Amino acid sequence: MNAKPSPAIVTQDAARRLPRWALLLLCLAYVVPGYVGRDPWKNADIAAFGTMLELAASPGWSDWLRPSLMGTPADTSALLPYWLGAWAMQLAPPWMAPEFAVRIPFALMLAGTLAAAWYAVYHLARHPAAQPVAFAFGGEAEPADYARALADGSLLALIATLGLAQFSHETTPALAQLFFGTLVFYGLAALPLRPWAAPFALLAGLPGLALSGAPFTALIYGGWSLLAVLMPGRPPHDAAMLRRALPNLAAAVLASLALAWALDLFRWQIAPWRTRWEDWRSLGQLFLWFTWPAWPLVLWTLWRWRRQLLGQHRHLGLPLMIASVPLASTVFTLAGDRALLLALPALAALAAFALPTFQRSAASLIDWFTVLFFTGWAIVIWVVWVAMQTGVPAKPAANVARLAPGFEPVFQWPAFVAALLGTLAWIALARWRTGRHRTALWKSLVLPAAGATLCWLLLMTLWLPALNYGRSFAPQMRELRQLIGDAPCVEVHGLGTPQVAAVRFHGGWTPAPARGPARCPWLLVDVDAQASLPAAVDLRQWRAAGQVRRPTDSNETLLVFRRVDAGR
Repeated sequence: MNAKPSPAIVTQDAARRLPRWALLLLCLAYVVPGYVGRDPWKNADIAAFGTMLELAASPGWSDWLRPSLMGTPADTSALLPYWLGAWAMQLAPPWMAPEFAVRIPFALMLAGTLAAAWYAVYHLARHPAAQPVAFAFGGEAEPADYARALADGSLLALIATLGLAQFSHETTPALAQLFFGTLVFYGLAALPLRPWAAPFALLAGLPGLALSGAPFTALIYGGWSLLAVLMPGRPPHDAAMLRRALPNLAAAVLASLALAWALDLFRWQIAPWRTRWEDWRSLGQLFLWFTWPAWPLVLWTLWRWRRQLLGQHRHLGLPLMIASVPLASTVFTLAGDRALLLALPALAALAAFALPTFQRSAASLIDWFTVLFFTGWAIVIWVVWVAMQTGVPAKPAANVARLAPGFEPVFQWPAFVAALLGTLAWIALARWRTGRHRTALWKSLVLPAAGATLCWLLLMTLWLPALNYGRSFAPQMRELRQLIGDAPCVEVHGLGTPQVAAVRFHGGWTPAPARGPARCPWLLVDVDAQASLPAAVDLRQWRAAGQVRRPTDSNETLLVFRRVDAGR
């Protein structure tokens, strides 16, 4: 008799598959909103876009090896994400807007992340130690059906995670790291079962991680993978398959090391040690909301599968290994929440293994809480949108006018129809789930994933004009253009990388650093940098022409100077 029986008790009826059309439609509704119809947002999104824009116009390979914006290096040591964005702009047809062209490869990487996460859990669940208890008279779930149902649940858990929504829809190196990190997760999970596809995923994932600004993560993953492959005591079939993949895995690790070393990508900023209680509380709050609702399920998995944690059980050890590196990076480096993003697929995998151990009462509690939570937020979004359009109710309309002064709401039929269809689908799903007691393994995560997708869809349709107004530099640049008009270039002083990118993209001017004699007819100075302006330029060559603030942030005000000898 097995001394450590599996806590999973699953019937064949509970291992039914989630309809593919429903799963694909959910993924489509999650991926597309946020990539369509919006401006680049502050700060990391437009900063990365500005770097790609300058890279696309640069003819020299030296610039491609050191991506920068107006001489300021990119925030991370990544190369590949900036290359992908620049190539997308260069290959895009003339009629396509550059900010949309840049998003195409990143949208594909988000879709690839979801697919790789699904297949990773599918292969982990096929492992014998992950299988449910065999019944005395049969009727337990078949291995392939059980693995498919768990993979569906993990994908739903990943989509439901709050921290994934914004960062996965930005054109930044963080999304590329997420994609290649998930590709490594899939490669390691599939090694015993896919001797060709798994090494190929590792050969792409580990160097991709190194080129996306995470060389240390790539090397740690590679080193641990080599140790895991060489670890004795595995079943003969698994050991043979893993050792067959050893040359490819070693090649992937060496390629990552060589690329990172040759391109000087090893830059790791250690965070100062947190000595205040407020710092640790803030970090704890980040972990709690960023990984919700996966972390309670992860804790339940670790408790229910605790007897298997000390053994060589890949379905538990591998996700823990994958998640531990970004979790540690979040604590000990300055990467913060963008490092924590890499842990979400592995945490969702662990969350999925809680599903076979749930009791009906716990599943019902999750369902009712989710229905009330997301329905409440959907109502809030709709009410505020109605207030923006009609002025009624008066209080939400007044709050919008206070937070976004000067914003003029617009009615967009496609956005309204998409939001209405999404809301009707949510009502139908909630009625189906709460009205019938389905036995499917993934049932407890359908509503969290659908609710998160609904709220994201409503925000990116109904609230998108207001969010664009509040999070974009476009309104400030439009007002600035009324003052400056067309100019061959503008000098800038004290502006951050996002502001410089906005000057170039939204304003249409070529920015140049303000140094020495005046070269451009206009000078833009950040209000916080005016004290250092006399040391950079000769103020006798300039006269004040006004100031332009960003409507939703008075701290981001630009002082405008005109050259004294510049004609109109």
